[in-house]
Amino acid sequence: MSATTFPTSPDVLIDQVETPWSGRYALQVVSFRNRRFDGVMSEPRRWELWRRGRAAAVLPYDPERDMVVLIEQFRLPAFAAGLEPVMVEIAAGMIDGDETPEATILRESQEEMGLHVESLVRVGGFLLTPGGCDEHCTIFAGRVRIGDVGPGGALGHGGLASEQEDIAVRAVPADEAIENAVAGAYPNSVATIALLWLGLRRNWLREQWT
Repeated sequence: MSATTFPTSPDVLIDQVETPWSGRYALQVVSFRNRRFDGVMSEPRRWELWRRGRAAAVLPYDPERDMVVLIEQFRLPAFAAGLEPVMVEIAAGMIDGDETPEATILRESQEEMGLHVESLVRVGGFLLTPGGCDEHCTIFAGRVRIGDVGPGGALGHGGLASEQEDIAVRAVPADEAIENAVAGAYPNSVATIALLWLGLRRNWLREQWT
């Protein structure tokens, strides 16, 4: 199924699809009907849908040093929402074509952090904005080995120059990062989900990786 088509279901009837914009990602206006909880099909509905498709993300974790690797970069949507535009995140990216989520993560880890991920554990798959976008992100925890750490946990800079990416890479003690996630200090949902998972599964993960 392509990034702009729909699966077939007896419970959802797609009447019309308009595509008023198709840049890197398409914006569709969809007329549809869906089966209600009482078993009856709904009246026709019309909805805007941003078709971003599949994504993958990884929380790099060093079990020997008990530290995670987080990144920081400017995000225009955060600025538009009135938030701090330099967001704390984990490495993530869109899946290219038939690429697997695991392959995406290995590529993005190198591009954004300059790190080699030795093994992966799947956290889960999450629809990030179910009210208006189809982006589905598969999140992993990834085993890494953190090298020399500079002041403030600095590990250097990452990102592709061709995409004008400017990414700060930092090592953070796992306890500190998890506490910040629990406190709601990271508005990035993918990073928060991954860190809350680590908070519950860290002992198990360290047993697997040490």
